Amino acid sequence: MGENSMGTGALVPTVKPEPSPQSASEPPSSSLRAAAAAEDEDEDEDVDMDVAMEDADKDMLCPICMQIIKDAFLTACGHSFCYMCLVTHLRNKNDCPSCGHYLTTSHIFPNFLLDKCLKKTSASRLGKDASPFEHLRQALQQGVEVSIKDLDGLLSLLSDKKRRMEQEEAETNMQIMLNFLHCLRKQKLEQLTEIQSDLHYIKEDVNAVERRRIDLFMEKERFSGRMRMLINDHTVEKTLPCLIDKHGNGTDYSTYFSQVQMGSGNSQSKKPDVNAQAVFQGLQKKDAYSGAGLQSVTPSGLVLARKRQVYSQFDDLQECYLQKRRNSTGHSPKGDEWNTNMISKEGYSPGLEDFQSVLSTFTRYSRLRVIAELRHGDIFHAANIVSSIEFDRDDELFATAGVSRRIKIFEFSSVVNEPEDIHCPIVEMPTRCKLSCLSWNKYTKSHIASSDYEGIVTVWDVTTRQSVMEYEEHEKRAWSVDFSRTEPSMLVSGSDDCKVKIWCTNQEASVFNIGMKANICSVKYNPGSSVHVAVGSADHHVHYYDLRNISQPLHVFSGHSKAVSYVKFLSNNELASASTDSTLRLWDVKDNLPICTYRGHTNEKNFVGLTVNSEYMACGSETNEVFVYHKAISKPMTSHKLGSSELNDNDDDTGSYFISAVCWKSDSPTVLTANSGGTIKVLVLSP
Repeated sequence: MGENSMGTGALVPTVKPEPSPQSASEPPSSSLRAAAAAEDEDEDEDVDMDVAMEDADKDMLCPICMQIIKDAFLTACGHSFCYMCLVTHLRNKNDCPSCGHYLTTSHIFPNFLLDKCLKKTSASRLGKDASPFEHLRQALQQGVEVSIKDLDGLLSLLSDKKRRMEQEEAETNMQIMLNFLHCLRKQKLEQLTEIQSDLHYIKEDVNAVERRRIDLFMEKERFSGRMRMLINDHTVEKTLPCLIDKHGNGTDYSTYFSQVQMGSGNSQSKKPDVNAQAVFQGLQKKDAYSGAGLQSVTPSGLVLARKRQVYSQFDDLQECYLQKRRNSTGHSPKGDEWNTNMISKEGYSPGLEDFQSVLSTFTRYSRLRVIAELRHGDIFHAANIVSSIEFDRDDELFATAGVSRRIKIFEFSSVVNEPEDIHCPIVEMPTRCKLSCLSWNKYTKSHIASSDYEGIVTVWDVTTRQSVMEYEEHEKRAWSVDFSRTEPSMLVSGSDDCKVKIWCTNQEASVFNIGMKANICSVKYNPGSSVHVAVGSADHHVHYYDLRNISQPLHVFSGHSKAVSYVKFLSNNELASASTDSTLRLWDVKDNLPICTYRGHTNEKNFVGLTVNSEYMACGSETNEVFVYHKAISKPMTSHKLGSSELNDNDDDTGSYFISAVCWKSDSPTVLTANSGGTIKVLVLSP
């Protein structure tokens, strides 16, 4: 203890001032000042005592754990420690923690005196820090004599204190409640204002739609009147029965109306010709419905199906409508953005017109229907995973590639129209290793690019079945490749070596090289620009580059929680991304804003494919399903589960497959879908 005290350093003592010789001659009035000075000295002594106590407390700390010594033990060299601290130390070393003197368990002894002092110090400290109530409680427990009068006074004081505390607590609660109610009132008023504004929009739009319906009804009545006048015409009465087939098929309306127009003469007005043409178009539409395999779908059935689809996604459609309607308020249309004649005639706002387009395209289809199927595998290759499937420039051919080390080119019309279960490719090109991605040249119809697992990017000529160029700068697997639409000689690739490379078919070396910090999963040129490229990375971000300045990305889109596996452009300003966090996201690359997030499919580890057109997005799922989303609605519009052609669709084994590639046929409702079992199906969106 003594050595430990010396280690903390000596305290500088305070020097008390000595009375001056002149103090005896001071008048009695100066005694007050002397008393005050004495009080100040006492306070200084108290402060010094507190400092001394603090230093004494330091001496009570165990040098090992730096806490108040518990179960004090003294060493042969004179140092005290906690028993458990000292024993634990001696299990590893045989020396004193303070001075390093040789020490074993046989050289330590209980320090009873220090333990007793520590207990007294702790008791006095508790007494000093205790509240007045605690002192009173201890005094009463110790049996201190208190009179009834004193107890009554004490109870009265406690009762008054209790009432004051209850009153203060009640006032505090009322203040909190008042603040809450004010905030709630403000929030509800804001909501009420928003609801009133929305109701105003809805009222305006209801009136506009009702007026439009009346206009359409009147136009229909005028058309029906012209039809009746035309049918009552003498020429029609003689000619029409001869043109109607007994079975109701094969009517040549174009011949009939050409006869009517030729027999009308030059003296007649051109108005009957217009009426005849309108009737012809209407009858043509009727024949189209009757001959397109839709006899079982009545108009009322279509309307019912579309209404059912509206109710199934009502919340998302409501949000879409309100968002478009609110955004259109206060934005006056300019130039070609809006037809002023339509505004004055129909009363439609830009937001309502935009939502009408969304509602029409969303309810147009409700399911995916299989119209053709083919097998991608062969007897020589057990691995059948299709990694990429792409239509050519004119949508006449489509190419497939995957782990089978072959690029196969199929003719779309023969796949759809011929009934064979196994379709042979019209072109088949073997490759050295597994393929990850394909991209057709948008200008030269016979050129197609591929990326493979060795990092090689190859440009092929489908006509000669030979490679045109091979680029081998990537050091690891290349996941993605894409030709530019506006500059057909340029293409971009991304690889596991964390590099994006820009190539030109006119030279062997890369044109640009963008180094990144994570693996590159997908690359895509902006369809309206040859200098803007989107990159999907394993760092969970989408990077958007301007190739005129590759030192840093133009935009970085954040939101995905896992690797971004695909990036695709719906338009020059709309970019879709897919991630293994089981979401799709839509971004505005012009304004650098997120637009929408889509959930419904399952994608946690595999490349399941992503394809887009101007209105719809389709992606695969690890549940062996393909999902279709409308770009304005966050939930799936429809989905379809692929069964294996060699197994029943209800077989449990089909659950081990996943969708591996998808591709739209331009802006048509047709989509190609391939899965990890080598099954390729042609699906079409249907009402």
